[in-house]
Amino acid sequence: MNTTRRRGRRAGVLIATGALAVAGLGAPASAQQDDIPGVDDVVHSRNLSHVAHLEKVGPFANQDAFNTDMAFTRGHAIVGNYDGFTVYDVRRPKKPRVVSQVLCPGGQNDLSVSGDLLFLSTDYARTDDSCTSEPAPASDPDSWEGVKVFDISDLSNPEYVASVRTDCGSHTHTMVPAPERESVLLYVSSYSPAPELPNCQPPHDKVSIVEVPVDHPEDAALVATPVLFPDGGNPGDGYSRETTGCHDLTAYPEKDLLAGACMGDGILVDISDRMEPRVIDRVQDEDNFAFWHSATFNNAGTKVVFTDELGGGGMATCNAEIGSERGANGIYDLKGKGDHAHLEFVSYYKIPRHQGETENCVAHNGSLIPVQGRDIMVQAWYQGGVSVWEFTNSDRPKEIAYFERGPLSDTENITGGSWSAYYFNGYIYSSDIQKGFDVLDIRDPRTAPAKAVKFEEFNPQTQPSYGRR
Repeated sequence: MNTTRRRGRRAGVLIATGALAVAGLGAPASAQQDDIPGVDDVVHSRNLSHVAHLEKVGPFANQDAFNTDMAFTRGHAIVGNYDGFTVYDVRRPKKPRVVSQVLCPGGQNDLSVSGDLLFLSTDYARTDDSCTSEPAPASDPDSWEGVKVFDISDLSNPEYVASVRTDCGSHTHTMVPAPERESVLLYVSSYSPAPELPNCQPPHDKVSIVEVPVDHPEDAALVATPVLFPDGGNPGDGYSRETTGCHDLTAYPEKDLLAGACMGDGILVDISDRMEPRVIDRVQDEDNFAFWHSATFNNAGTKVVFTDELGGGGMATCNAEIGSERGANGIYDLKGKGDHAHLEFVSYYKIPRHQGETENCVAHNGSLIPVQGRDIMVQAWYQGGVSVWEFTNSDRPKEIAYFERGPLSDTENITGGSWSAYYFNGYIYSSDIQKGFDVLDIRDPRTAPAKAVKFEEFNPQTQPSYGRR
């Protein structure tokens, strides 16, 4: 959604929790393009079932505590929230349970994991880097934004171990392993500088790279700030927003590539030198992309799906008035290799089901469903729900399954719906901003081979490969 190194071991605020009951499940249903379900009604395609649901609990239960992004490790799903994060045991996907909840406000709290470490992004100015901080004006030079590091060797008791301040905070970050350095690197995305913000000065055409030593995470530090747009990005004098940093970066480490969604630009980046990422191609779409939000490679590394978060995630854009090409995905073929690699636009994909005028809906976070030889993705669309769609034929993307709830209200636009929807070890997991945590099971011959693909750890913005490519 669009919005000093310290040492020592510090405690987050751990909220003790137990197992929660599974809520009522929706029956199979089909929907025509203009059949909008009623408030809180659950509908889904016949090949997808809703197998479990847990409401937000504790300090995260209020409307302002948005659930955000997810990462997976050791049979657990970890879900960010503007007020901290929740660890769910999903080893029995139809009976998930809360293992722990850490209260540590600092939106958006997008997160990633690596081994025994968890990384948390803070993009709202705070009085300090503690988990008991208060909101602060970004104009205060002493305010804090950046990355927090937690030890999650005991998932029932995460421990806060370090923080690193970064310019303009950390809206999102992308974890890239660096085993040769015995560390992990975090490519931090942030944007929207202003002269009156002492810790976020223009121009801001860079990413911040934070290094976290695996054996000594307390020594996490900012190690580089490579500039991606030395000549400036999109000036923002057309349909697209001005580029003043990146919103989201997705790495494919095995191929030494990274795709960046940078407000007014989509970029392809060579990361063969992890400390000096180098832009090798850049694309713009002044007709239909308002805000380049995120990116996903296909498994073969021959395509990139970029998302346009028209309206910042707060608008009703899944309707006839906005149409099928704005607030959508753009599918790009990746042609050539090395310095000759370049992106070629092919088509758009947007969910074919119109949403109500009180439903915020636009393309958002998703991941591949690991089927060898096919390009299939599951994706969140806020109150547009969860869409499973295929783009094996880049010219003709099509939806093959869906799940959604009706509007939170039929009289006012309340921000809600699925923030992230990812496939992990046989099931789809959705982080719903207001409703909590959903588990979905897709049963379709096109996705069936994915049931056999297992990962010990999964960060959607650090793409792993599967099968032959």
